[in-house]
Amino acid sequence: MQKRIHFIGIGGTGISAIALILLARGWQVSGSDANASNYFEAVTKAGAQTVLGHNPELVKQADLVVRSSAIGENDPDVLTAKAAGIPVLKRNAFLPVLTEGREVLAVAGSHGKTTTTAMLIEALRAAEEDPSFILGANIKSLGTNAHEGQSKIFIIEADEYDNMFLGLEPTISLVTNIEHDHPDFFPTEADYLQAFKNFILKTRQNGTVLLCGDDRLSQKLLGQLEDAPFKVLSFGFGMENDYQIQNCLVNVPGRSFELTFKARSLGNFKTQIPGQHNVLDAAAALAMVHQAGLSLKKAAMGLKNFTGSERRFEIFYQKHGVTVVNDYGHHPTQLKATLESGREAFPGATLWAVWEPHTFSRTQSMQAAFSQSLESADRVIITKIYAAREANNGYTPEAIAAQLHAKSGLYLPDFDDVAESIAHGQKGNDLIIVFSAGKGPEVSRKIAAKLDEIIGGQA
Repeated sequence: MQKRIHFIGIGGTGISAIALILLARGWQVSGSDANASNYFEAVTKAGAQTVLGHNPELVKQADLVVRSSAIGENDPDVLTAKAAGIPVLKRNAFLPVLTEGREVLAVAGSHGKTTTTAMLIEALRAAEEDPSFILGANIKSLGTNAHEGQSKIFIIEADEYDNMFLGLEPTISLVTNIEHDHPDFFPTEADYLQAFKNFILKTRQNGTVLLCGDDRLSQKLLGQLEDAPFKVLSFGFGMENDYQIQNCLVNVPGRSFELTFKARSLGNFKTQIPGQHNVLDAAAALAMVHQAGLSLKKAAMGLKNFTGSERRFEIFYQKHGVTVVNDYGHHPTQLKATLESGREAFPGATLWAVWEPHTFSRTQSMQAAFSQSLESADRVIITKIYAAREANNGYTPEAIAAQLHAKSGLYLPDFDDVAESIAHGQKGNDLIIVFSAGKGPEVSRKIAAKLDEIIGGQA
């Protein structure tokens, strides 16, 4: 087995998490990235030999190279490795090595998989397990997105992009929901749904699959798994679900609810994060704990104390009657659900949506849906598109802003203009949610600085 590994894109959330696990196992890890980040700094601090940019000599010292989904075949480090006869793998091809000998609990889905995974981790830790885990954001209470534990359980956020999740053979597979996304990789809804079916079919014989019975495309899959060699169970609010959420009540800032299994009560549970979608995430995590045969009573304490994960309705700034929240939402459904949570948690506040669109393909193909979702806000500001892995095709979201005149929709490509507009437009009881899978923290910092400058200067 190779013990010297080089990661291209080591500063990404998924790759950095894998690197941290391997460092804890005693592997020699090196890696490169185009940009510095908190994740890049974390793996460097943990002992990885890292470099910004390209370093052919570092690549040549490795026994194996793993590249992130954002790295193409013509990347200089990829070409260097291939010329030297060093195997180059994507994440999905390396996951069997990472999870060998472990009981894998995998959380997939279009929306909510990071939060559900984080809830599951906190629940298992409260149930006196020490699972290994990797997920797409730092858990606030733990300050990390990865851990090598002593338990046989390995919890992983199973990303569908680039078919990453097809490298797993879970004991328990969970799908939070399915809604067409990543049109650059999955051109049609049928392609997207097939990928999730392929993931589910990787579940181990005699394992368990959990699907949301309230979700349209998940219901479609439920009807196709009657002869599967594993147990298939559903969760949700509907009466037909195996795990049913009942008596759900708003207890600001969170919710309380009862969970039943086949009409038998499993107990009452509480969360301290707002929104009905987070109740579904919590129920899903509890269903996994139940299927793993662990204590729900102990797990409930972990759920109750869960404060969230990084950039998932994360309060960044709270002064002068203005609250700024960072959120990773980048799909119309995510924006709508988070805006509704904002209304629930901050009743009476003027609700701003500051949205940095993520990828040209998603923004353009879902333009109408984005317009509809943003109608949930009182004020909307749309910035330039964060291209991520895509080339600029010339499209701008200006047309989306133009459809939102009734909601004071503005297209402001420059982040400084965004901050200026908000600082002068706030009324002193404002909730500003910055939606971004890219440079959202930078936008939030600029907004906070301008608020302090203008409002603080008036005090």
